[in-house]
Formats: sequence, structure tokens, C-alpha cells
Amino acid sequence: MTAPALVGRAWSDIKVGESASVTRVCTPNDLIVFAHASGNFNPVHLPGESEQETGHAPVAPAMWCGSLFSAVFGNKLPGPGATYRYQDLRFHARVEIGDAVIATVTVREKLPGNLLVMDCRLEKENGTLVCTGMAEVCAPAVSIHTDGVSIPELTLVKRGKFSRLLDACRGIPPMPTAVAAPTDENSLGGAWEATKEGLIEPILVGPEATIREEAAKLGWDLAGVRIEPVSTAHDAPARCVSLVHEGRAEAVMKGNIHSDEVLRHVTKSDGGLRAGRRISHVFVLDIPGHEGLMLITDAAINILPDLMTKADIVQNAIDLAQAIGLKQPRVGVLSAVETINPAIPSTLDAAVLAKMADRGQIKGGLVDGPLAMDNAVDLEAARTKGIHSTVAGRADVLVAPNLEAGNMLAKQLVFLSQADTGGLVVGAKVPVMLTSRADDEHARLMSAALAVLYGHWRRTGTCLVPELG
Repeated sequence: MTAPALVGRAWSDIKVGESASVTRVCTPNDLIVFAHASGNFNPVHLPGESEQETGHAPVAPAMWCGSLFSAVFGNKLPGPGATYRYQDLRFHARVEIGDAVIATVTVREKLPGNLLVMDCRLEKENGTLVCTGMAEVCAPAVSIHTDGVSIPELTLVKRGKFSRLLDACRGIPPMPTAVAAPTDENSLGGAWEATKEGLIEPILVGPEATIREEAAKLGWDLAGVRIEPVSTAHDAPARCVSLVHEGRAEAVMKGNIHSDEVLRHVTKSDGGLRAGRRISHVFVLDIPGHEGLMLITDAAINILPDLMTKADIVQNAIDLAQAIGLKQPRVGVLSAVETINPAIPSTLDAAVLAKMADRGQIKGGLVDGPLAMDNAVDLEAARTKGIHSTVAGRADVLVAPNLEAGNMLAKQLVFLSQADTGGLVVGAKVPVMLTSRADDEHARLMSAALAVLYGHWRRTGTCLVPELG
């Protein structure tokens, strides 16, 4: 990023009584970056940690507030060339995420040696006084002008939770995977990334000439890679399912083809991959600012699931959650409200699902519902509405009332909240990676990691991921 042109004023040009200010809104990223920069990991200052440990929203560290005076000195008064000599601050209130604060400095006195004695005041935009104090700053002897300072962009790596899943896959033999129609750069690139990471042993199913042409563009020589040629991309899903039945593939990955074509062959009663339970899809999301991974189901397969289909959907999601490190996942069954209302059928389904879990008809997780979105994921919202349960406010799995609601929720988190995502079809004989054609290579890679961990869990009953919750 490039800061605007700045002017550092010489000590001789500055007059007593001059002042300057900066305004800043405290964000979750500010607190995370400050923790990294300072080494201060006090949980009361960290989003997610503070709520869990104290039950309260995080507050900004006092010295994050104090650092705003440094921004005024370095950018405005005196500006570039200024250096600190002394700082004394007294704090009167705390700053929380979302607060807009104004840092103001005023020249109180000029001293020999190019020193300026500055009064410092920080207040919220609503007038609440945060801190007061004074500082001694050494101004430059001559004016300094900058054309704009360029510094590298600072990007918070938001894939840390997914990195744990990738790390857990190390050492597992690659999973033989039939890739349906990898006929464009994105889908073939995803298969290549998963291959390089040692997650899959690809079997590329599709028109061979097209596959080789796209591989050449990527620089993948396909040495040792099996190709199952079929006449058209539309023939690929059926061949992928056949490879599973032949024992040559242990997973299926969707390529450059519509999901419906893959699902038609996966879910058909005769010759498909049904395994006795209703097949469903689970999104797994790494949401910036959210403490753990979030699972959302079903947002891709079952359009208007009835009660017993929802029971299978919940069980499938619990199984995947356990496979990725959630020993006893907390499952929130969503509706528009958190109270039972016969006029809203999803509230009745949610209540029955919760009772089914209590009676052991759904196993391995804590299930509660109906829950509205706010009190499913936010403890304060749950407390405000008087909801007391082990799930409310801290759900790991969100069960949508229907496909439309689930799909909109998952895509809102991806495209508006910049969540990273992977996804998996579960409940079939083998894992099915049903990524969107709009997904990037990373989403396909994470879906492959989910498939490997889920496949291992199904074979052995053990989870390779350190417990996440």
C-alpha cells in the first residue's frame, strides 16, 4: 500500500497551541495484528478468546490506543522525521471493536534541542474520554517531504484452521480418486494441487485430448497419472461411479461439469453409491474472526428435506465433524425463530431432531433447536433471549431448514465475509468432492483434505486431527 505524500515540519516552523488529530475505528484485525506485533496474547484483547474465557467482548490493549498518538506525530505534527523522547498516559475508559476514536495532540511547549512537549487526548467519537497524557517529541531540524511511502500489504492468513487439516493428512497414503471431467484449468488445477500435496492419486476421467491440453497449460506432464478416456465430459460421472464399484477409486471429485450430472449417478438407486442413509452435502468454512471451523448442511443436495431426511443430514454432518477433530460437535438446527411455532414447520422438525439426539436416534453430537441464526452462533444473543443450552451461541454445525436457506447462508459467508471453504458429500459409499465450478484451487484442495480425513475416519474410526472443540 502507498501512504499519501507527507510533510515533516521543522521545529522552528511549529508554534505553541497547534494541534492535529487522526480518527481510527478499532477492528478485529487491529487486535489480532497488535497481538502478533507486541507478543501480548492476553485473551481479554483477542476476538473469540475473550468471549470464551471471560464472557465479554474483547477490549483494545491500552498501548494500541497509545500507538494512535504515534500516528499523529509521524504523519501530521511534526510529521515525517519526528522521534519519541517520552510518553505519559492515563486511561479513563476502554475501547471495543467498532469504536471510532480520535487521537489529538497539541503543542504545549517548545524546548531547546528541537523538543516539543505535547498534550495528548484520546476520545471516542461520542465524546467519551479514553485517555489523556503528555509526550516529548523531537522534531526534525529541517522540513522533510515524502512523495508517498510504500509498504507491503499486510494480509492476515485466514487459512490457519484449514492448515491443521492439511497437516493431519501427512503420512496417509494418497486416496485413489476418480476426477469427473477435469477439462478446464481450474478443475484440473485443483486435482493437481491435491496430487502434489499427497492427498489423492488421481484417475482423470474425461476426453483425453482435452485433459492433456489443459495439463500442458498448467505445466503438469501427467507422468504416471491414470487417464480413463470417455467420449464426452457428460460420460465421466457414470465412469467415475463404475471405478468405485470396481475397487479402483476410493473417492470421487467433481470437475468441470454440473453438480446435477454427478449427483444423478451418485444417488441413483441402482448402480449408484447409496449406502443406506440419505446422501447429503456439508460445507466446511473458515470464517475470519470466528473461533473454529463452521459446518453448514445441507446446501447442495436435498431441496426440501422431510424430518427423517433431516435426521440423516444431521448424522452425516456429525460424522464429518468428528472426522475433522470435533469430538462431540454442537449442532444447531436453524429456523427463523428459536421458539416452537406450528405455523413454521422447521421449528417442529428442529425440536424433534433435538429430542431424537437425546434418545440416541442421532449419535455423537449435541443437538439443539430450533435456533435462529443469531442465537446459534452468538453467546450474547443467546443470553439476551434467555436460551440456556450447550449448543446455543456456540454451534459448530448449522443445519439449514432447506437447500435454499443453506446455500444462501454458505455463499454469503464465502463472498461477503471472505470465508475459506471446502465441501464434501457424505453418506455415500465413498467421499464425493462436489466443489462449485466457481471455486478456486484452494477450495478444491481443502475438499480433498476433508475427503482424506473422512475416509480415514470411516475405515478406522479414528480422527487424525487434534481436537478442535
